Amino acid sequence: MTDVLRRGRASLAFSFLVQGVAFALLVTRIPAIQDRYGVSDALLPAFLAAVPILAGVGSVTTERLVKRVRPSRLLRWSQPVVLLALLGVGAGERMVELGVALAAFGLAVGVLDASMNMLGVSLQRSYGRSIMLSFHAAYSLGGIVGASLAWVGAHWHLALWVSYLPVVLVLLPAVLVGSRWYVDDRGAAAAVGEEKGGEGQTVVFALLLPLCLVMTVAYIGDSTVSNWSAKYLQDVLGSSEQLATVPYNVYMITTLLGRAIGDLGVRRFGAVAVVRGGALVAAGGFAVVAAAPGAWVGMLGFTLLGLGLCVLVPQTFAAAGRLFPGASDAAVARLNVFNYVGFLVGSPLVGALGDLWSYRGAMLVPMVLVLVTLVYARSFAPQPDRYGGGHERPRTADVGRGSNGL
Repeated sequence: MTDVLRRGRASLAFSFLVQGVAFALLVTRIPAIQDRYGVSDALLPAFLAAVPILAGVGSVTTERLVKRVRPSRLLRWSQPVVLLALLGVGAGERMVELGVALAAFGLAVGVLDASMNMLGVSLQRSYGRSIMLSFHAAYSLGGIVGASLAWVGAHWHLALWVSYLPVVLVLLPAVLVGSRWYVDDRGAAAAVGEEKGGEGQTVVFALLLPLCLVMTVAYIGDSTVSNWSAKYLQDVLGSSEQLATVPYNVYMITTLLGRAIGDLGVRRFGAVAVVRGGALVAAGGFAVVAAAPGAWVGMLGFTLLGLGLCVLVPQTFAAAGRLFPGASDAAVARLNVFNYVGFLVGSPLVGALGDLWSYRGAMLVPMVLVLVTLVYARSFAPQPDRYGGGHERPRTADVGRGSNGL
């Protein structure tokens, strides 16, 4: 294990953390953004939907760009754009300025998410063991930090730009400095593709489809918690307004804890077992939420959801890298689009079912969907190689340099 790889892992983890901070600062201050720009309740969903749609466009664009540009370079320049766009959301005054800032944020987030996970898959290949969950744990930690900073801004009634400016001033130079140590491992990916007779050189969507479905289901579950947990606890389970804010925080904390130890579980039991276990725990969480007689039992259900759902997304990216080792960048970019598909589908799906049927019944739908993961769990198995055993092997010969040529 080289110092280059260790620095690459640390710098990439920091990027995940910064992205968690930025995204949380945006989504947790949506009411304040709406008030600042005078966005009506009827128009707000269009603004919110535009971000994941444009992020999907950014992810598709990344798939094409990485044929000519290293993922590390895309990450190096997309992350500052995300931070500056966040500041633009807080500093603008007219609705058109909000639209431009959100458009820049969405497009840059698509590039950022795709390139971060490309580098994560590449580093995991170089390490020869599961480390992908640790990167997503850093993202969860960033989300908790960002939500806490947003609470401080709301508590002290700070203007949005006043809340955002110090964060951007600290994080922007930090990510630019940290980006010097990103590690690309394209040479190793090509070598693995050659070992497998070129099988991984072209992404066959039919083979990637099971992972796309799992990614969609995972984000349907995640968006259900983020968008409906507070309303469900208050309106259905009769909690106080203050208590209704707790489930999402608990969900984020258990997501962080699950991802912090998840790599150990993958190394010990294998990815298939961890994914199956996560799906069963998540389904159990939705069942507890749907049947909960009161608020405290409901919070137990949301706690289980954090522990179950947290492993699915990182392992889906890792599985795509194993399935197409010679074209992992393209596979990750294509798979990343379904992150936003799930985000777009989840909240309207639960809301519509809640209005037409009941919110208890609506919680059973993501429960059933997450169980679909069990059908496709074998897609997460290590791919056999010419060395036998089907385990990932460290590929360090071509990673003796960072993205800046070190």
